[in-house]
Amino acid sequence: MEIRMTDINKSFGDVQVLKNAGVHVKEKEIHALMGENGAGKSTLMKILTGVYMKDSGKIEINGEVQEIESIRDGENKGIAFIHQELNVLNEMSIVDNMFLGKEIKNKFGLVDKTTMAKLAKEKLLLLGLDVDPNTLIKDISVGKRQLVEIAKALLMEAELIIMDEPTAALTDKEIDLLFKIIRDLKEKGVSFVYISHRMEEIFELCDEITIMRDGEFIGQKTIAETNFDEIVSMMVGYDLDDRFPRVDVEPGEVVLSVKELTHKGKFEDINFEVREGEVLGFSGLMGSGRTEIMHAIFGNIPFDSGTVYINQKEVKINSPIVAQRLGIGFITEDRKNEGLILSFSVAENTVMPSLRTFTKNKLIQKGQISEVVAEYIRKLNVRTPNQTINVGNLSGGNQQKVVIAKWLITKPKLLILDEPTRGVDVGAKKEIYEIINELKKEGVALIVVSSELPEVLGISDRIAVMHEGKLKKIFDIKEATQEKIMEYATGGGV
Repeated sequence: MEIRMTDINKSFGDVQVLKNAGVHVKEKEIHALMGENGAGKSTLMKILTGVYMKDSGKIEINGEVQEIESIRDGENKGIAFIHQELNVLNEMSIVDNMFLGKEIKNKFGLVDKTTMAKLAKEKLLLLGLDVDPNTLIKDISVGKRQLVEIAKALLMEAELIIMDEPTAALTDKEIDLLFKIIRDLKEKGVSFVYISHRMEEIFELCDEITIMRDGEFIGQKTIAETNFDEIVSMMVGYDLDDRFPRVDVEPGEVVLSVKELTHKGKFEDINFEVREGEVLGFSGLMGSGRTEIMHAIFGNIPFDSGTVYINQKEVKINSPIVAQRLGIGFITEDRKNEGLILSFSVAENTVMPSLRTFTKNKLIQKGQISEVVAEYIRKLNVRTPNQTINVGNLSGGNQQKVVIAKWLITKPKLLILDEPTRGVDVGAKKEIYEIINELKKEGVALIVVSSELPEVLGISDRIAVMHEGKLKKIFDIKEATQEKIMEYATGGGV
């Protein structure tokens, strides 16, 4: 399928979010769509799939001008949208998810579960997924749920599949499988729009790229004729001189020390420490136990044995409230479900952990809250119309800055950041790295968990490598390389 969108304009109230935007996707092409958070990528794709109606402009499908008036209309024209937050119902089976709203009925008007299961099985097998279609979605991995969404698109005979950050929660093995499937479907005539902030994926997978900035079309290039620096410059409007602006700070006293921490089945015999003004990176494959260790330190999950020390003093952390009182902040990897309340305002989310400090005689000091929130919006360059808007209306990068702001207000002595730049554009990533640098200079101890090796190498002072629940090695940054880290992360190097 060939898609050409030209001079697309869209406003919400007084805010114009698309200004003469467009994209041209050729037949049998994997087309990257990139831009900073809030650049208009999702809005443009929602117009293509019938979620929104354009104010003006032209959409051509295979050379013919078309109007897409609803989601069903878009699907009937062969366009499928696989969102970053997968549209699956966890308590329903695979087959019921695949046929939701499109159930096949027999001559008696009853749902024909046998035929549906047979068709679902056929599409799943095409993707190499040999699983019972009656299995509940909640009982399969995130990677397999992604394949179920692709199978759903194949079921509706989609000729164009839009994928928004499809690898954000996948393991390396699942990413390799996904890329193989995308390439196979491309050879069979399916076109793709691939939205991702992971530049390495774009160069590995895609044929062409369209760049957007501030709701406008900036340019379109073949992948072969461009490079990382040019794409970044087009995205942000200026050159990013240093992708990872790490600063060197002389580490101070030990803030956190962990001795023989164990939670059976999750992690075992974990020993490490982190000092004032130091970034300790945590690397390893998904499922290696990195995140579980951080939740244990923060009091979200119990551990079976071991000891945690804060400033050389043994502490018992059995809840996040206790952790916060001890000066620990935790930016979780799942900002939408664990870090924010999307229906609350920017201000409400920002002061949530520190609300008691804004009360006097049991009354909330709204004026004081407004001043502090405004200060952090300015400090972190949060792009928001105002602080009363629901945080769910902000882009991913700005939501992440709100999560960071809410913990900075608590003045933590230890800040844990789990996948702090996941789903964040390259410009916002650098801003987050600059925030980390400022915290280092202020003497805050930092733990950064990241699945991106260039990132963990670029911002860490030391790197702890996990494999299957065990801490295999702690590298000083001067001796760490991608090859060495991967060797230990995959079980070698001992």
